[in-house]
Amino acid sequence: MSKSSGINREALAVLLLAAALVLLIGLWAFERVANDRAAGPGNAGELGQGGDNIEWKLVTTWPKNLPGLGHTPEVFAQMVREMSSGRLNVRVYGAGEIVPAFEVFDAVSSGVAQVGHGASYYWKGKIPSSVFFTAVPFGMTAQEMNGWLHYGGGMEIWREVYAPAGLVPFAGGSTGVQMAGWFNREIKSLDDLKGLRMRIPGLAGEVFSAAGGEAVRIPGGEVYTALQTGVIDAVEWVGPYNDLALGLHEIAEYYYYPGWHEPGSMLEFIVNEDALNALPEDLQAIVRYAARAANQDMLDEFTARNNRALREMIEVHDVKLRRLPDDVLEALYKGGEVAMAKMIENDPLAARVNASFQAFLKDVRAYHEISEQSYINVRRKVMGPLIDE
Repeated sequence: MSKSSGINREALAVLLLAAALVLLIGLWAFERVANDRAAGPGNAGELGQGGDNIEWKLVTTWPKNLPGLGHTPEVFAQMVREMSSGRLNVRVYGAGEIVPAFEVFDAVSSGVAQVGHGASYYWKGKIPSSVFFTAVPFGMTAQEMNGWLHYGGGMEIWREVYAPAGLVPFAGGSTGVQMAGWFNREIKSLDDLKGLRMRIPGLAGEVFSAAGGEAVRIPGGEVYTALQTGVIDAVEWVGPYNDLALGLHEIAEYYYYPGWHEPGSMLEFIVNEDALNALPEDLQAIVRYAARAANQDMLDEFTARNNRALREMIEVHDVKLRRLPDDVLEALYKGGEVAMAKMIENDPLAARVNASFQAFLKDVRAYHEISEQSYINVRRKVMGPLIDE
């Protein structure tokens, strides 16, 4: 055998070994991709970084695309999709499309959907302390609620409240100060609340019942029909922007303010904890920041749209705008104090949430009385009132 023949055989052996190695690596890579795809979107830790896109379901307590409330989950989904370049896609379902409005909490907790959007006080029957994270009668405004949640310890205790259900909550938008509601008769004194059937949820429902009325729990998509058919005599919904969209001015004559029951109604995004933790860290961050941005976006939208809608109601539809009498408001405040004391008496967790809430409210009131409230009072005095009371 010549020297050149030995070299050729050695070269051939090296080439065959290299080819086998390439084939082995290729088979390993193919098997890994196949396994990832078989695992589906739930295997989010291996996906979202050049692999298959992740699909999430978002269920809401509102009719789909309802202005304001229904718009915010769509904004959230759009922000997530854009910031993730399509790696995480959130599809929004309105109330009743997958689950009824009042089953959103359980649907997200069980993994039927990865995200929910609604109001925490809807879960009062499951978790009494949940009411604090939407609204407390005569409590905090939207600005104050955001301060408590994000810089006053509110978010930490909210997550503790929802942890047993496997849910991670985020502030999901605020409507600002709501209206007191729609009535088919004038409210001139506390006696006019006697026997009045009103759609009013949360702790405020207990207060209203204690004042002589009858609180009824009805999803938003059913309030028009309930009021139209006489199932209820009055309804609290949100404010002019949303109320005009639902057509409540068509079936009720009197529109009352102020929204004593919901002075800064905070909505929520609830995310299934396992689904969130399965995402890559950058997609987890996108979910957090999209919720934070959507939270502010809702308040901006309501601030911009409410007065235009109210003006249309009064000038075009002849709605009668009224202020609740002082004796009614004072009675409702006292009723709220009684209802709160009763709720926290035998619920240590609710008592802890209340302590955090009230401490922040007392602190922020001290400054707002010389800042926000003082300025608004002065502005009204020097510029003149736009609404006669």
